[in-house]
Amino acid sequence: MGVVNTVDRLLFSDDSRTTLGTGLSVSRYSTAGFASSVAGYFAGGNNASYAGTTTVDRYLFADDSRTTLGTGISTALDRAGGAASSVAGYVAGGYGGGDHGTVDRFLFADDSRTTLGTGLSVTRRGLAGMASTAAAYFGGGYSGADPEGIQSTVDRFLFADDTRTTLGTGLSVTKRNLTGFANLGA
Repeated sequence: MGVVNTVDRLLFSDDSRTTLGTGLSVSRYSTAGFASSVAGYFAGGNNASYAGTTTVDRYLFADDSRTTLGTGISTALDRAGGAASSVAGYVAGGYGGGDHGTVDRFLFADDSRTTLGTGLSVTRRGLAGMASTAAAYFGGGYSGADPEGIQSTVDRFLFADDTRTTLGTGLSVTKRNLTGFANLGA
């Protein structure tokens, strides 16, 4: 099938699927995803030429319309992790000619991007992103800069000031190309 631009929407009330009439602005895979209360975002990804992109597409939940942000992620890459607070979305790590440790923050109020002064503790790709009400977490992944390669590291970024701490526990085993989710009630 190759690289596609298809976007499917699953309606939670009855688990029905709809394929949106407007797909991604650039056909790509291995994107990072995050969402606000009004829109979902797809960031970066590998295009049909197998090159990372900086593109960030925003889908408004009210009508499923797509806009492409004028400011994309700071580096063309794929296999990044995504997470969100109630005010901003985060894109961390990824691969673009090498493993990256950068964390970009998109403010939902105006979709502006800033790059955090403190990135991931280990440059890596194929990491999972998830969030609580207080912090974004990025765990696992693969780092070519580390002799161990596959990671168990979990970094936590507090939403209040975007400071990073690395959890002492980490994951139970090293993992890459994983996905994360969160129960905000726990």
